[in-house]
Amino acid sequence: MTPDARVELAPAKLNLCLFLGPVRADGRHELVSVMQPLAFGDDVTMEESDRDEVVCAGVDGPNLAEAALRAFREAAGGTPLRLTITKRTPVAAGMGGGSADAAAALRIAARAAGVEDDRLLLDIAGRLGADVPSQLRPARVLATGVGERLEAIGPAPRFGVVVLPSSRRLSTADVYTEADRLGLPRSEDDLAVLLDAVGEGLERGPFGLADELLVNDLEPAARSLCPSIDAELTAIRAAGAEHAMVSGSGPTVVGLFADPDAARDAVEALGPRVPPAIATEPLGARG
Repeated sequence: MTPDARVELAPAKLNLCLFLGPVRADGRHELVSVMQPLAFGDDVTMEESDRDEVVCAGVDGPNLAEAALRAFREAAGGTPLRLTITKRTPVAAGMGGGSADAAAALRIAARAAGVEDDRLLLDIAGRLGADVPSQLRPARVLATGVGERLEAIGPAPRFGVVVLPSSRRLSTADVYTEADRLGLPRSEDDLAVLLDAVGEGLERGPFGLADELLVNDLEPAARSLCPSIDAELTAIRAAGAEHAMVSGSGPTVVGLFADPDAARDAVEALGPRVPPAIATEPLGARG
């Protein structure tokens, strides 16, 4: 195995849209979302070991990558591995960092074991969490169901993204509970209409989706739980973003810029911040 094969990028994820539907019998919400991986994220480094182990400095509690490694071992065997995760994606921030780490752990474990069965990996990923399957082979996808039904929609156009990490953290479960309290979920019929609209709105506008569809139904719930989000949205708009929104369940705020250079300029305009702003682009963008 080459040295490069020992390191896997676990890209951060942006929901260009997230429309929230009704609650299913299993307690999870139906949704329609365009999920876009970004060209930055965590690095997952593999070393052979005498036992499976995941090391991730700065992250306390259970690690989804460790669960992924354990599930892969039970399903496919292979040599024990030590995975070291270098965190760059904000934690508990609505950018899918834990899911991306788990998906990267599955990719690197499969490669080390010589397993080339994506169906097996998708089955494992689906049992780990709704966001993990979309991160297994990072690419822009249309996600439906609870996020487990994925349709590849081709690479995004090139544009700039500024990520404003927050010092706060939000539990995804808490944000969904607040969304229910606020009455945000849409009806099944409304969600079906929006699914059609998203299909028609792809490739429109500078961000690969019609401007009116750049909506995150979880944003009001995240803002309710974390009022400091409002100041972050104001700051990124003042820095020149053509569109500003909460990413996923938040509290991270992102600004979209048709010109990637403008995104880099915006980071300079935002000045020193803790945590610092990040300028990036869609992973695998065309053009």
